[in-house]
Amino acid sequence: MEDYPRGLLALERRFSDDEACRAYLESLRWPDGFVCPRCGMREVWRTKRGLLLCRGCRHQTSVTAGTIFQGSRLPLALWFRAMWLVTSQKNGASALGVQRVLGLGSYQTAWAWLHKLRRAMVRPGRDALSGVVEVDETYLGGVRAGIPGRNVAGKALVLVAAEIADDCIGRIRLTKVTDASAASLVPAVSSMVAAGSVVRTDGWAAYLSLAKQGYQHDIARQSEDLGDDMLPNCHRVASLLKRWLLGTHHGAATRDHLPYYLDEFTFRFNRRTSSSRGKLFYRLAQQAVQVGPVPYRQLINHEMHGQVESSG
Repeated sequence: MEDYPRGLLALERRFSDDEACRAYLESLRWPDGFVCPRCGMREVWRTKRGLLLCRGCRHQTSVTAGTIFQGSRLPLALWFRAMWLVTSQKNGASALGVQRVLGLGSYQTAWAWLHKLRRAMVRPGRDALSGVVEVDETYLGGVRAGIPGRNVAGKALVLVAAEIADDCIGRIRLTKVTDASAASLVPAVSSMVAAGSVVRTDGWAAYLSLAKQGYQHDIARQSEDLGDDMLPNCHRVASLLKRWLLGTHHGAATRDHLPYYLDEFTFRFNRRTSSSRGKLFYRLAQQAVQVGPVPYRQLINHEMHGQVESSG
């Protein structure tokens, strides 16, 4: 049964202290009850510090160990408010916005929290796209004179895959690729789209080998309905992505961290029709206890020297 707060007031009342937050995370991490990771025993004592002490082997652990919350010195109740802030707003929140709303002492803390939460926005073992799937590339980066065609010099190349159901966009997937060669594009499509699906692309030669990979390859053609825009759904997703990066994050996504921004956009887009913001909070919390810890040093080591600025 999905259990989540229906609004901010409900969140504030229910998760007013860390004890309530730990109990909620336990129910998400061990829905069938705690099992000692060392000996497999289910019987535990609870210490005053909120640790779980196995009655069999005396191994101590906590609900936050091995999760994105590991090592955090700030209250879990504050983390819960950060998750609510991120999921309750249609376009998410910037690090500066999170810092201001939560009263965090530093921008770096808010920045690190958001990057850790982005890593929890991909559900382990999620289903691949299927049915009819449009696939196309888009560039993120300033336009440079003298760089024609599918040349990625100075830009980040992102592959967009969008399910088409009843003439509407279904689920999407986004992934950063090195270049527009078959060696880059075909494996990326295989990682996002289930074999046997209809993959609709433009006539770019790199896609021609998709049929050999078990896909029904459909090359989009110009028509009276579509005109020159032969892959309108991919182009719509790409346009929304660029607008989101500029509007919410002001183009501040570095190239190394870009995949995590793509994960956040995908998380939001695929749940855009959800009638409850609380359910998005639930999904994020559920996945946050399934993702391993990401130390701050690891986050900053991924920083790139340049930024990806979305171009129209």
